[in-house]
Amino acid sequence: MAITDWPADERPREKLMQKGVSSLSDAELLAIFLRVGVVGKSAVDLARDLLNAFGSLNAIFNASAHQISALHGMGLSKYCQLQAIFEMSRRALSEKLQQQDIFKSPKQVR
Repeated sequence: MAITDWPADERPREKLMQKGVSSLSDAELLAIFLRVGVVGKSAVDLARDLLNAFGSLNAIFNASAHQISALHGMGLSKYCQLQAIFEMSRRALSEKLQQQDIFKSPKQVR
């Protein structure tokens, strides 16, 4: 069943808007970035397939293009989307870490 056929409060984007991003499962978050599924599988189904195949978000983001595209419904375009998410997240975390003071006083080192 297509996500558009789901009740509005169960659709990932609508759920995010109503309940906040932290209310989404890993599969729902991935589905938002995957955007569309394939015949017979929604984007959430594809996201669940990824999580089942790789075991974690980190493993998905570190998988090769060949490994990702081996899954039905996943091709190079979706692989590129996943890599872009990973890199954007890495850069955002790097910015945050660079802006923080590591130690504010010599007493913190002791």
